[in-house]
Amino acid sequence: MEKSSSPVQAWEQHRNQAIACYGKNQFREYLTLSEQNLELARTLGDTPKEAIALNQVGLAHIRLWQPQQALQFLQQALVLQRALGQPQLEVQGECFPQTVVLPLFGQATTLNNIGSVYSQLGEPQRALEFFNQALAIFRELGDRRVEAVTLNSIALAYIRLGQPKQALLLCNQILPIRRELGDRAGEAATLNNVGLIYSDLGQPRKALQYFKQALLIQKELGDRTGEATALNNIGSVYSDLGEPQRALLIHNQILLIRQDLGDRFGEATTLNNIGFAYRDAGQLHQALDLYHQALAIRETLGDRPGQATTLNNIGFAYRDLKQPQRSLDFYNRALILYRELKDRPGEITTLANIGAIWAELEQSDWAKDFYQEAQTLAEKIGNLFLLDWIQVLRAANP
Repeated sequence: MEKSSSPVQAWEQHRNQAIACYGKNQFREYLTLSEQNLELARTLGDTPKEAIALNQVGLAHIRLWQPQQALQFLQQALVLQRALGQPQLEVQGECFPQTVVLPLFGQATTLNNIGSVYSQLGEPQRALEFFNQALAIFRELGDRRVEAVTLNSIALAYIRLGQPKQALLLCNQILPIRRELGDRAGEAATLNNVGLIYSDLGQPRKALQYFKQALLIQKELGDRTGEATALNNIGSVYSDLGEPQRALLIHNQILLIRQDLGDRFGEATTLNNIGFAYRDAGQLHQALDLYHQALAIRETLGDRPGQATTLNNIGFAYRDLKQPQRSLDFYNRALILYRELKDRPGEITTLANIGAIWAELEQSDWAKDFYQEAQTLAEKIGNLFLLDWIQVLRAANP
């Protein structure tokens, strides 16, 4: 007679299955399994397992770009983790037994995830508060690996604040840690981030050096997903350097990798980037065809942030085709999504793009209103990079 698994065994199985789904970018399946685990943990009355499951459900909502839902679950997880850890901290002082270290580690992980939520909500300054709380705990625990992960999150927040030089200083702290730990995958990720920072600083050739270093490591590790990421960044640099044909060759190479891996999220990203390269090459109808393919996949996946990005790109292509009304239609669809997602940088970019369309249509009052709304929002979140970009766009399309 076959024995049924116990609730504890079922919880462990679901957790392992969820981790596997996460690694394959199957975030909806990850969410379903994590929600099942949350119910199991509550049935068992197991508070540590409940806290873990709450954190996993929150993380799933982050990956599905549902920040408000993520925040609800992560805040519940944090309350439980603090209740688990704090009483023993008062008794034990600085001598942390394993039972206390785990709740502390969980707290720091959840704080880091809450920081990621505020990044999605376009509030990088608030995100920094949570990342720094997480960093202090990880340093207290002496966990260098997750210290590097959190420093990386802080660096990305500074990029979103329009402070790439501050981000670069942090990446220069992260690289030695990851090399000291022999964390080759982490080293590659940091090299990629340094490359992105140099791209933001307008130094594409220097960015290319770092992306190529990252690519070598990813190939050495046999990490095809990481390889596709590094190649994607290299392709984007060639677009920036005015070499769209070279960018196209690379992005088509990436597309084959994504399709072979069954990575539909990545496939949509690559189709979008191929469309971008065609637009740079002046082949606007081909670009639109690729954008619409990307949009269809993103709608199927429920990838709303991806949809907003692609809608924005379609709007830009119609603007280049001198079809301002169609451009406005797609920009407005993107704007609705960005506002629903509370993606402030996306909202700002789209508002400014709409302002540029109205300027081209010689509707100066409308243009002024949209530019001003974009500028006010950029000032509110303290994004210096976007503020500079709005000024440049406004000067070109007064």
